[in-house]
Amino acid sequence: MDAPTTYNDQWLFHAAGTRSGGGFADIDVGQLRPALLAPYSDLDRLRHDFPLVLLDEPGDDGLGLPLSTVVNRLALELAPRGVDGERLRRLLLRLEREIRALVAQGHTGRLSELWALALPRLAVADDDPARRVLAQAAESLPADGELAPCDERLPARAIEQAWRHAQLAKSREFHRVVDALMRRLSDILRSAWVHSQAGQQPLALQAAVGAAHAAVFDFEQMSRLVARRTPQDELPAGRRKRIEWALEVLSRQGFWPGAGVIDSLPEGLRFDDCAAAAMAFRQRLPLAVELLKAIEIAELEVAGRYVEAEHDAVFAGFDPHSLGAEDFALLPDALVCIPPERNDAPENAGLLDMLSSGMPVKVLVQVSDLLEEAAFGSGHFAFGVRSARLATTAMGLGGMFVLQAAASALPSLKARVARGMGCRGPALFTVFAGSPAPAAALPRYLTAAAAAKARAFPSFSYDAAAGANWAARFSLDGNRNADEDWALESVEFADDALQRTVEPAAFTYADFALTDRRHAAHFAVLPRARWHDGLVPAADWLRLAEAEAAGKVPYVLGVDADDRLHRVIVDARLMKAARACLLLWHRLQEHAGIHDSHAERLLADERARHAAAVAAAPSVAATPPEAASAVAPPDATPSEAPPSGPRSDEAWIETLRCPSCNECQQINPRMFAYNENKQAYIKDLGAGTYRDLVEAAEACQVAIIHPGQPRDPSEPGLDELRERAKPFL
Repeated sequence: MDAPTTYNDQWLFHAAGTRSGGGFADIDVGQLRPALLAPYSDLDRLRHDFPLVLLDEPGDDGLGLPLSTVVNRLALELAPRGVDGERLRRLLLRLEREIRALVAQGHTGRLSELWALALPRLAVADDDPARRVLAQAAESLPADGELAPCDERLPARAIEQAWRHAQLAKSREFHRVVDALMRRLSDILRSAWVHSQAGQQPLALQAAVGAAHAAVFDFEQMSRLVARRTPQDELPAGRRKRIEWALEVLSRQGFWPGAGVIDSLPEGLRFDDCAAAAMAFRQRLPLAVELLKAIEIAELEVAGRYVEAEHDAVFAGFDPHSLGAEDFALLPDALVCIPPERNDAPENAGLLDMLSSGMPVKVLVQVSDLLEEAAFGSGHFAFGVRSARLATTAMGLGGMFVLQAAASALPSLKARVARGMGCRGPALFTVFAGSPAPAAALPRYLTAAAAAKARAFPSFSYDAAAGANWAARFSLDGNRNADEDWALESVEFADDALQRTVEPAAFTYADFALTDRRHAAHFAVLPRARWHDGLVPAADWLRLAEAEAAGKVPYVLGVDADDRLHRVIVDARLMKAARACLLLWHRLQEHAGIHDSHAERLLADERARHAAAVAAAPSVAATPPEAASAVAPPDATPSEAPPSGPRSDEAWIETLRCPSCNECQQINPRMFAYNENKQAYIKDLGAGTYRDLVEAAEACQVAIIHPGQPRDPSEPGLDELRERAKPFL
């Protein structure tokens, strides 16, 4: 059916956003939500990653643990297996729901505090053994800390906790290194003093022997004997001066608290803007240069490798230009948490310059609105593209750690957060905390997760220290269906006959925009009577050629407050933003080696060469030997023959296209193997049969295994196997 002519009002809305006629359902689009989010309408009844318990101590669990994980661990520890422990497990789950409800109501505090507050809500008698167990568990929780819901404050709270853990680890490492240096420098001075004339005086000898044996020795006579050829000072003056200076600098360093309080952090390292952080760094830089110089001199002296003729000149010119990111590894990092409303403030204009300078700083940029809509020429990218480009721009600077993630993904990405906080050099974290109220009709947790799923704010990380190439440095881990354009789900609904129906669906940028009431004007709801073949899901519409797309109208699926399913058509302006979002996602995929255009071009060239070789093979075989010798030049050699791909009768694999599904290795691991890129190749044709090759070709998800012709004519069942192999030759 031709949509532009038969349903002109729908096409006009899609093209220009103009509503004409009465062909649209009288439904408030602002009250709709994407159909794929319908199962999550009541978060309080679901177990998910929030609230998050921000852990006090650094460890394997990173910055925090989901409350559900803490409860699961307690159930395993406290509840016996079987029926006896079932009641206690149920009570633990009820207690978890009560704590989650308290947090949703605005209660704040530590898990142990809210645990005690929620326990009376279970309506369990005081003398009940299960209640006593739960009460005792609150007093000795293995994981305790502040409870953090997925709200606008979560990014700063979570990143600051991870920063605190990293700084505590640095403090302990600093004291381990510096305290050991100070002891060994002191030992050098003490040893020199013992072997000097001052150390051989009677009182010094008596002190060394101790009061218990003072009456046994004549220390005056001992001093005359041992001090006869003792130098006045065993250490050269220059070395003594260096060691004493290094000891003095190390002992009065002001970067970390003293050895007795290594579990506390220094003041003045947390900032709200880049300008203040940069100024504080410049003010502390001379002290940092002096301390790092003292550490390097101490290490050389302790190892006995300080050569005055070489090192005096080096340390005479020791200044800030002598230092790099590695040198600041033992010193504390500054933390800058930029509030969402101050991202464009003048004091943060130097963000990228600060990061590229190598300054030891960790920066959090909080994104509060991905669906901003600015007029052309105002300097902003419409629909929040600007916010999604900061992290990709920072990657181009190199030499740092970059992480982009939605707040909903922070619990699952806590290992990468810890990696960034522990890196030697600057790090940038850009976090989307969910759409703001009242624009968003859904909780921040859902809009944050929806932004990641819709590729509006995908998760990715770049670690310059992880390796020498993009394959080692860049990761798209944490994204659903990372090798696809959109995250794929299934939507379940009841049809007109009340029969359960399941349809595949993609969650697109347009679906994400449906969560924001401000953009209701970009959508129009169609009554079921006006559905037609010209309506195309938004994900399918984006794959159409321009000419073909012009005759179709894209839609997304939405549900209302009564969970009724609707088709919601989308205007061209929003679809243009969805296409721009998809383009950015494709670039990230290429960084991760997914649908790499260079690899695909090489593969196409290889296929063309192989096809040409296959086409040429029969004509060569049909040429009589005498004719071949007549046309061949007399000086032709085998080395001058043109290269060719695999012959049609040889088994081969298109290794570059292998998705690492492991199907072929499950059939015959001796015949098939993975290379260093975890892509399959034929390791040993003689290790299997032609049947193995054919079955592997049939099992391959992307049809890249070509079994060729049988090598063993006596193998049973060859006629059948040749027929099965034909589609893959």
